[in-house]
Amino acid sequence: MARYTQATCRLCRRVGDKLMLKGDRCFTSKCALERRDVPPGYSAIAKRRAKKSDRGLQLQQKQKARYTYGILERQFRKVFAEAERLPGVTGENLLVLLERRLDNVVYRLGFASSRPQARQLVRHGHFRLNGRKTDIPSCLVKPGDVIAWREASTQSEYYKTLVQEIESRTIPGWLSLDKQKLVGKIVNLPAGDDIEVKFDAKVIVEYYSR
Repeated sequence: MARYTQATCRLCRRVGDKLMLKGDRCFTSKCALERRDVPPGYSAIAKRRAKKSDRGLQLQQKQKARYTYGILERQFRKVFAEAERLPGVTGENLLVLLERRLDNVVYRLGFASSRPQARQLVRHGHFRLNGRKTDIPSCLVKPGDVIAWREASTQSEYYKTLVQEIESRTIPGWLSLDKQKLVGKIVNLPAGDDIEVKFDAKVIVEYYSR
């Protein structure tokens, strides 16, 4: 399966914003934007061409969404096409579909400090969805679904550390978490106020509408 294999921090520099792809490291001086707040390949020529067109700004928002959720272009187009087919506002549908991804839910529950880390945990089979082992990060959850750690995974050092740190993590309102057993549940689908992202879904709709 195709995936992004280059330096993760280059993505944040490319869009000029922290996408929290490295978890807690993004809050330290090691963050790429803290050390060099310029796009990759920056030069005097790039500086003269710094002003973006409307199309360029739309593209930047789309790329922010892709990088945030770790989705390649072809897969992102499929998600957008599904958002268009659903009833309602396309931009809101797009956000809901992205938030319903299993790797994103694992991140939102506080089981991982970043979405890339959450994706790795899912791929390694550390979770059960409704009692069944699931290792597909793009799997879409629905209200009533229960996400729990596999029994074997609860013996890992990562899990033991997480038990101590989970109290300090904030859980969005559309999810519930038993912090003693580390079992999460989907209460309802996320609404606009429940989704905190650094891109504008309406602009992405405009990008694909041309």
